[in-house]
Amino acid sequence: MQWAGVRSSSPAPTAAWMGRRPRTARWPRGRLPASRGAVVASAAASDANSSSNSPGKDEEREEVARREKEEKAAASLIMRSQKYAMLKQQLAVAAQFEDYKEAARLRDSLRSFEEEEPVLRLRGLMRKAIEEERFEDAAKYRDELQILAPHSLLKCSSDATTLGIRVQVRSVYIESRSQPLKGQFFFAYRIRITNNSQRPVQLLRRHWIVTDGNGRTENIWGVGVVGEQPVIFPRTGFEYSSACPLSTPNGRMEGDFEMKHIDKAGSSTFNVAIAPFSLSILGDDNDVLL
Repeated sequence: MQWAGVRSSSPAPTAAWMGRRPRTARWPRGRLPASRGAVVASAAASDANSSSNSPGKDEEREEVARREKEEKAAASLIMRSQKYAMLKQQLAVAAQFEDYKEAARLRDSLRSFEEEEPVLRLRGLMRKAIEEERFEDAAKYRDELQILAPHSLLKCSSDATTLGIRVQVRSVYIESRSQPLKGQFFFAYRIRITNNSQRPVQLLRRHWIVTDGNGRTENIWGVGVVGEQPVIFPRTGFEYSSACPLSTPNGRMEGDFEMKHIDKAGSSTFNVAIAPFSLSILGDDNDVLL
């Protein structure tokens, strides 16, 4: 580290006694006496050591290391997921053209991949541990999954209720509309809205927050859903399907619906939560739409 503004210069001229009282001594400009320079340097070194060993610096380094580890894990998951997507798409094409020998080869490759894929393996181990009530083992597998692929712990479905309005969502990967080699992944999702309140409501607007596997987030607003602003009466529901293209083989969605009660004039609007759910070509334990 260099000290800004401190530089070496030629020695100051020696003061001569002229038979009068000398002025009060001052530090010569442009130069620090050896003793004071040593004190400053020592203080600087002490401050540097103190700063580098402070709890704040340690926590900062740990946070940077954690983020780097998560980024590497996310990149690795994206690469493996792309391979998985390509294998599934190639299998579908081989079956379509009745190339059964190639289809059998690809099927075996998929099975081998699924057995070796860390996310699928840990997910299976965790599920089995829960079934056998080995909860300590289940917690260990969950923690490993959290480090390896945080998105993998998020289900491809969600269920949330706000003011009696229940919103259920289920997503699936659509191979036929995806192009893994071009980084294009297509996900469909189905939403069921059930009015469990005592008052009729109307869905006015939607707001989605879409996050891809690299952590890039996009906010999407729109009027109604699928071109409608449906009215949902008590004890009835409304269902619709839509889709979301993504540049990575995994991500997540969440958001809210803006609604209002229509049984009373001048009613204010309110937001109904859509709980987070995963977009993943690996799916989860239940790949059936609502």
